[in-house]
This record gives sequence, structure tokens and C-alpha cells, in this order.
Amino acid sequence: MATVSLSFNIDSPRWDQSTFVGRLKHFLNITDPRTVLVPEEELDQAKALVEGCRAGLVPPGSSQEQLLYAKKLYDSAFHPDSGEKMNLIGRMSFQVPGGMAITGCMLQFYRTVPAVVFWQWVNQSFNAFVNYTNRNAASPISLRQIGVAYVTATGAALATAVGLNLYTKRAPPLLARWVPFAAVAAANCVNIPMMRQQEIINGITVTDENNNELGRSRRAAVKGIAQVVLSRITMAAPGMIILPIIMERLEKFTFMQRIRVLHGPLQVLLCGGFLLFMVPAACALFPQRCSLALADLEVELRDSIMAKHGDKVPYVYFNKGL
Repeated sequence: MATVSLSFNIDSPRWDQSTFVGRLKHFLNITDPRTVLVPEEELDQAKALVEGCRAGLVPPGSSQEQLLYAKKLYDSAFHPDSGEKMNLIGRMSFQVPGGMAITGCMLQFYRTVPAVVFWQWVNQSFNAFVNYTNRNAASPISLRQIGVAYVTATGAALATAVGLNLYTKRAPPLLARWVPFAAVAAANCVNIPMMRQQEIINGITVTDENNNELGRSRRAAVKGIAQVVLSRITMAAPGMIILPIIMERLEKFTFMQRIRVLHGPLQVLLCGGFLLFMVPAACALFPQRCSLALADLEVELRDSIMAKHGDKVPYVYFNKGL
């Protein structure tokens, strides 16, 4: 069993976060769906081990592998800002099992309006949990704002899905299969900004390279949220665009027509295959610790930083959320 190096820093990224490949490896690690099966007690032990390591109190006999595994569990289950345990449904490690079931059903049951309405509602309820859980925790949001965000996003998804569903009745069958993706994309453009509206209204904390707080920026919030919206749409796109093409072709075969009852489970499994890679890939599109040039900040904040630090702070940094 390897011992812990004196230079070991549990918070130092194992992979270079300035590159897409490094971020992909990082998110493959912390979005591992197997971590959702880890008991709560073990998660709490992992948190205690990580916090002890940060304080320089490594239990005797601990190996570096044990510490890295504890950090993996910690990153998968605890919020990076607050350190609080996230609800299971909202964790990125739950995106594969949760997302594959819902997305598979959306792609399977798209022909009737009641089915479209039900599964879009289920999906937006799931998204609301995810968006709230992965917000920037330094910007609290009220229950009323959560309710408004949920209703608005669900309304946008249903309007898009039902409208396009009716519009594509006489269109080629494949277009109808793509309606769920259009609804998901539209809802993401509403749900995430609404759920994180406090960040846009009040700004989020920005720091210098050494994590020294510099102030709050609304422009940083807008940049972070825009990147999250793009990431979420990218996360859903391959499965919801490519899988309908696959199913459209498979359903022409005689054997597939004989096992119609298995079409739903098949789509769920195939969605899981797409999400297994796309969840970490989409999260890795942009750095978690996002940056913004000083020149792009609000004038007041930029002047305040320059008055205190001169030209020593060319960029500010912030957590964009997931």
C-alpha cells in the first residue's frame, strides 16, 4: 500500500483542468454512476477524511489511493461551494440512471399529446432538482422563485413539445421523434437562468488567482449560466438526435416489429450508453473554475479592483456551477 507523499494536496486536480481531456477524466471520475449506490455513512466518512486531510490530519496507515477515492466520493456527493451533501436526484452522478429512464421514455412515448405532456413534466421536475442542486450556492433562492422557475420551464417545454407534436403530424416520422429534444433544449434555455436568477440579479463572488475575494459580478453569472445551458443541451443532443435515427431504421426490421413491447426498454438502455459518456463530456466542455477578463467586468467592479490591485489582476475567477 503506497504511503501519502508529503507534497500531496487533496484539492489539487489529478488532471490538467485547462484542457478538455483533463476535465473529461475529472468528470468521468466524479460522475461515475456507481457512486449513487455508496451508503450515506460511507459518504460522511469520505467527507471527514477529506476535511481531515485538508487540516493536515491524515489517519495513520492511509494510502494515497484511499484519499483519492474519498475525494472522488466527496466531489460526487457534496457541493463544491457549501460542502453540504447534495440530494441524490440532483447529483451529476445520478444523471445516467435518472436521465436514461426519463429520456428513453420521452423518445418512446412521443406520439400522443397526453404522453408528451406527462413525460415532459417528469423531465422538467427532474431538471429542477438538478439545476437547484448544482447552482452557485453563494446565491440563495427563495421557494417562490423556485416555483416560478419550475412553472415557467415546464410551460416552455410543454408549449414547445405539444406545438411541435401537432405541427409534425403530417411531417416525416423522424421529425416527430426529434420533438422531445427541441422541447428539452427550449426548457433548458428557460429553466437554468430562472432557477439561478439570483446570481444574475445580485452577481456571484469573483476571486483572484489565489482565491482572494474581489467582489460580485452579474456578468460573471451570465457567462457561467450560458455555459451551463450549452453544456446541458450538448449532454442531451447525441442521444436525442442520433437514437431516433437508429430506432427509425431498426423498426423496419421484422424482428423489431415482433418485439414492440421491448422498444421502450431498448431505448432506455441505449440512452444510458449515450449518457455514460455525454454527462462527463458535456460537463467538461468548459472549466469548472471559470474566468473572465477584467476588461469585461462591470465598470464599478473593474474600477474597484484596479484601485486596489492596479494591473496585477488581469482575470477574475468564479464557480460556474454544473
